[in-house]
Amino acid sequence: MKPSINADSFKTPFIIKTVAFFALAITFFYFGKQWSNPNGYNHIIFFSTTTTATTPQVAISPNFNVSFNASTLIDQNPPKKLEPSIPLPSPPALPPPPPADPFRKFGIVNADGTMSEEFEVGELDPSMAEDWENNTRVEGSASASAKRLGIKNFGMCPRSMSEYIPCLDNVDALKKLVSTEKGEKFERHCPEEGKGLNCLVPPPKGYRAPIPWPRSRDEVWFNNVPHTRLVEDKGGQNWIYREKDKFKFPGGGTQFIHGADQYLDHISQMIPEITFGQHIRVALDVGCGVASFGAYLMSRNVLTMSIAPKDVHENQIQFALERGVPAMAAAFATRRLLYPSQAFDLIHCSRCRINWTRDDGILLLEVNRMLRAGGYFVWAAQPVYKHEEALEGQWEEMLNLTSRLCWKFLKKDGYVAIWQKPFDNSCYMSREGVSPPLCDLTDNPDNIWYVDLKACISRLPENGYGANITNWPARLHTSPDRLQSINIDAFISRKELFRAESKYWNEIISGYVRALHWKKMKLRNIMDMRAGFGGFAAALIDQTVDCWVMNVVPVSGPNTLPVIYDRGLIGVMHDWCEPFDTYPRTYDLLHAASLLSVEKKRCNVSTIMLEMDRILRPGGRVYIRDSLSIMDELVEIGNAIGWHVSVRDTAEGPHASYRILVGDKRLPRS
Repeated sequence: MKPSINADSFKTPFIIKTVAFFALAITFFYFGKQWSNPNGYNHIIFFSTTTTATTPQVAISPNFNVSFNASTLIDQNPPKKLEPSIPLPSPPALPPPPPADPFRKFGIVNADGTMSEEFEVGELDPSMAEDWENNTRVEGSASASAKRLGIKNFGMCPRSMSEYIPCLDNVDALKKLVSTEKGEKFERHCPEEGKGLNCLVPPPKGYRAPIPWPRSRDEVWFNNVPHTRLVEDKGGQNWIYREKDKFKFPGGGTQFIHGADQYLDHISQMIPEITFGQHIRVALDVGCGVASFGAYLMSRNVLTMSIAPKDVHENQIQFALERGVPAMAAAFATRRLLYPSQAFDLIHCSRCRINWTRDDGILLLEVNRMLRAGGYFVWAAQPVYKHEEALEGQWEEMLNLTSRLCWKFLKKDGYVAIWQKPFDNSCYMSREGVSPPLCDLTDNPDNIWYVDLKACISRLPENGYGANITNWPARLHTSPDRLQSINIDAFISRKELFRAESKYWNEIISGYVRALHWKKMKLRNIMDMRAGFGGFAAALIDQTVDCWVMNVVPVSGPNTLPVIYDRGLIGVMHDWCEPFDTYPRTYDLLHAASLLSVEKKRCNVSTIMLEMDRILRPGGRVYIRDSLSIMDELVEIGNAIGWHVSVRDTAEGPHASYRILVGDKRLPRS
């Protein structure tokens, strides 16, 4: 028996949808057929759909050999006017973007915002690295490169400028000084904008590749520093003498004519707590001469910043640098020196010709600012040991001033006197009506760029920051307390940031040492032009590269100098829009990481690179690790200077946004 079908069966959703589908299909077919030829145009048929059962054929179009007047067809059918449409409401205005973060970002951050130590810098491929010279990514002659960006090749300066220091040899500025009685002529007076160096400083005639360290401690080529005045003035004091084509350095000084080693032993015997290479790691030698004090401290694991003005004792700093000893041209005059507060464990002055008690001790107050809490001041001078009336008066003035500074007089033995700075402010606070006063709470003792000397005592941090320093070598990798006072945004993760930077550079430098044979490159004087926390310099120590590093902290970034000194390294603040206070041909290697792309916003990149060439030794090398966006410009400038330029990928690979420019400065032709 068949099942009965009633009318409700056609009301089911399935049947309704099926009927609706077929109705729509028929409707679209009908309108499509009608609209496909609305104006009676002939169809252009390419293929016929009619085929035989036996052989498929391509049919000839019925429009074959038929021509059409397209312009007539267009004229007969003008475009129809569109009906005006109802305007749509405009979308609501988007909220303004959030303001840019004013803080500088550093490091590698996890999703929760903390610094990560678990990251890989990447390995250098030794086969690639060893073949840098033969497989350069970007390389070219100076003339070809200069044409692309319109940079002209730089010419040579006159031979008379072979020892030119722009900010210390600015004759026009020196003539305009109102007074020079306090040493103003030895301070920085840089050329005005547009009047700076625009040529390549030449080496002296007969210049040769420097004698490598450690031989350079005892001898240098005469032609590299062809000046004999120090030999004439100081030859009898065992400083320096000439022997054929070399200068020789027997290691003596005005107050230690029997040699620096004996002198250092004498200081340690006077104060047993002065343990060189342990508690004493960073020293300042004021009025250093040819820097034998600092040269001989090197063998005791002490890093010494040797300073002296560019004065009548010509080229003493140049001799120090040619020997491979850290040194800078600097003077105690009217401004703060470019080193942070509590930088030096020991400050030394041996016949440095400075009147420490003038202007109520303002120069010794600068020493006090730079001397670490609990640090030592060593003074070897005639008032210490001579019994002439005038000299005895100077000695009494010195004792009076140092007592008002709360320094503890430890001992006088022979021609050496030693004081110790207090560990905290308790002595300062107990004084009443005693000059000099404490500096205001608003004074920042680490504010040093073009800052005048202040006739007040710099306060020590109440939390003891700077005083609690680990002995060397542990302090190199111990995150110091003053890391917390650096003005960066990593308020919670500063220690992680410190460790991350050290790990980053250690892996990179280990690759350079292994693949590029840095230990065989005779690197001695090195500058890190944007030092951060000093991770680059620390990595060179870890990899036992026998060199020293001048860690430069640009004024355009956070002031990390206190951390650098607390690690047992040395450095200085500088503005790379101005020349650096050193002689030409100072450094074997210049390292600049993410520097030029930042400074380009403030000053001319070619000016910075010309300054780099001035302070780079012939035969030296430049490593610039920077953004890909600036690399073409750097290549053009490097070629215009005359460097042998190559650009390589970083260890992160070819798709990274950074590249490494390597520039080799050629030795002069003989």
